[in-house]
Amino acid sequence: MTLTDSSATTAETFASWVDVLATTIASADPAKFAELFVDDGYWKDALAFTGGYRTYSGKGQIAQAWGKLAPSVQPRDVRVSGHHMAPRAVRRAGRNVIEGFADLTTQQGRTTVFVRLQVGEPGDRPRVWLMLTSLQELHGFEERRGANRPTGTQYSTQFAGDNWLDERRKQQAFEGVDPEVVIVGGGQGGLILAARLKQVGIEALVIEKNARVGDNWRHRYHSLTLHNQVWANSLPYMPFPDTWPTFVPKDKLAGWLECYAEAMELNVWTSTEMTSADFDESAEVWSIDLRTADGSSRTIRSGQLVMAVGGSTGVPNMPNLPGLNMFDGEVVHSSNFTSGVPYAGRHAVVIGTGTSGHDVAQDLYENGAASVTMVQRGPTCVVSLEPSGTMVYSLYSEGPPEDIDIITAAIPYDVLRSTYQHLTRRTCELDRDLLDGLRDVGFKLDFGHDDTGFHMMYLRHGGGYYINVGCSNLIIDRKIGLIQSDDIDRFDARGIVLTDGSHLPADLVVMATGYQNLKEAISSRLGPEVGERVGDIWGFDENHIMANMWQRTAQPNLWIMGGSLIDARLYSRYLTIQILADVRGIQLPNA
Repeated sequence: MTLTDSSATTAETFASWVDVLATTIASADPAKFAELFVDDGYWKDALAFTGGYRTYSGKGQIAQAWGKLAPSVQPRDVRVSGHHMAPRAVRRAGRNVIEGFADLTTQQGRTTVFVRLQVGEPGDRPRVWLMLTSLQELHGFEERRGANRPTGTQYSTQFAGDNWLDERRKQQAFEGVDPEVVIVGGGQGGLILAARLKQVGIEALVIEKNARVGDNWRHRYHSLTLHNQVWANSLPYMPFPDTWPTFVPKDKLAGWLECYAEAMELNVWTSTEMTSADFDESAEVWSIDLRTADGSSRTIRSGQLVMAVGGSTGVPNMPNLPGLNMFDGEVVHSSNFTSGVPYAGRHAVVIGTGTSGHDVAQDLYENGAASVTMVQRGPTCVVSLEPSGTMVYSLYSEGPPEDIDIITAAIPYDVLRSTYQHLTRRTCELDRDLLDGLRDVGFKLDFGHDDTGFHMMYLRHGGGYYINVGCSNLIIDRKIGLIQSDDIDRFDARGIVLTDGSHLPADLVVMATGYQNLKEAISSRLGPEVGERVGDIWGFDENHIMANMWQRTAQPNLWIMGGSLIDARLYSRYLTIQILADVRGIQLPNA
């Protein structure tokens, strides 16, 4: 929420604080640096001082960390940022603050500083509540964009030899040369990472098993639409047109990803699968076996391997339910469900009440299934699409997506948790009628063990929630049936025998039961030893970043890229810097 303080006064206050920051850094005094913060302040770092993702809280911890880290990083040349939004006075979590961006230079490159300065009484010096220092570029490897873009004059003055298209074809074929980075998976994560790598001079090869870029969205169920707003989901370098609908249909997004790969000149091999990959520890090189579109085999050697296979393309969970082997009907996982049209007039059962379960059930109902019954295996978090489901992303309506990314990355775990608890209290009040209606039909609700709601469930577990786009209303109106898993005795040939002796007919069972941890997908592709070495993927690690995502793993030269469009846009920058540093032999700080 923006306050009424004049922008001129805010800018002057922020500029004065940046001068204080510059003087403090020049003093090389850790105690003075810590005094910039309020008593319950936080300093987060993304690569700039630690080479990773770290959070320090309280003046004592901040002073100790600054004294240890700053001398080797040598921060200097502090100035108000010319790359980001102007400073502004806002109210956040009950505090009046000034938000602003500064830049500084380190031994490695340009670092952006984002702060929320707590504003006290008139005349008091603002102090830092939250600070994020994030490495944005490495010296000598600045992104080739804007004033730094290539001129292209060679294509207008060179009349003999290869033109642009000839060069692109050679580049994409990697004939006689191996790529420095191989990315397995051509969804949004793999494409965005390849685009960022290209802008710093690394031509990555993207391996995509589908026939077309975007098929990972096209092949999902017919009715799928993104549940967060378009301004939160833009891709770097190519924002969505401002004529697009607020909620983007999956096929529209699929087409854009295909367009993105072409426009960003990405080297994507479609209809290609990685059949195996082995790492030579002495040479520090991956040997990657591929089956290409024409059915032939090719072995690629590359120093860096990125698995960008995505959490929803891992190993499906297929629970072994009592008697299911006796069922004569069709059993499919939700990942293989595309449309309810073929099941018109037939009885359907959907196991699971997360997002996919609700969407599949609604698709079946609206396409004329004779009956649709959902089986709830555990409590589920439910929020309305509007306003509740979009509140967590409302910050993205306040400015450019990549600036808001930095702001959201600056929020430490403790503040994030309390913010989500506040939001959950608000959404439960706003959604009171919806939630009461669900309780009345026996739907079990859950908002997290600490009442932090659906988005924290996404961060912790990758699921367990549903943003209502209509299915909850169908459940409340008893148009879609609901039973609990405890109500099931067993399956038989014709459906489900319930514990009360009654029978639920079924021709189709859809397992909307999620996926195994992405570790299993890594194990299936790279071998169980590598999977065990890497460990579980996703959920908060000890530094409150997603475990083994966007950072160095225990397997040398292996990286994991994934997450939502927002995650991919934000963390692809930091992953690019880490990979670039490895490829070009640049030493990042080491906390």
